[in-house]
Amino acid sequence: MEAFYAILIGILFAGGIYGILRRSMVRVIVGIILLSQSINLLVFFSGGANRGKPAIMDGETAPSFSTMADPLPQALVLTAIVIGFGLIAFVIVLFQRVFSRLQTDDTQELFKTDS
Repeated sequence: MEAFYAILIGILFAGGIYGILRRSMVRVIVGIILLSQSINLLVFFSGGANRGKPAIMDGETAPSFSTMADPLPQALVLTAIVIGFGLIAFVIVLFQRVFSRLQTDDTQELFKTDS
């Protein structure tokens, strides 16, 4: 199952890089979203894919690393999701502002000046 996750993360990462390198700002935004989600999955699965194991143990059972899930990657991914959502919201608002001014989503048009 880990091989499937690794392939999925690789495909999302490659799609994100491909999207970021395009000329259209909409594709750049989609590339940023894909790249963000692939990195979130990479961090999440770096803690191991543990199904049915609690991250926090109660005081009655003896804690053992074989019976626990690592809570640190889960907390990091949750924080990264919130930060990524803020970044995407900012990029979308920035895109709307640029599009309303230039009436194009081509990034090469950003470098042209009005004389």
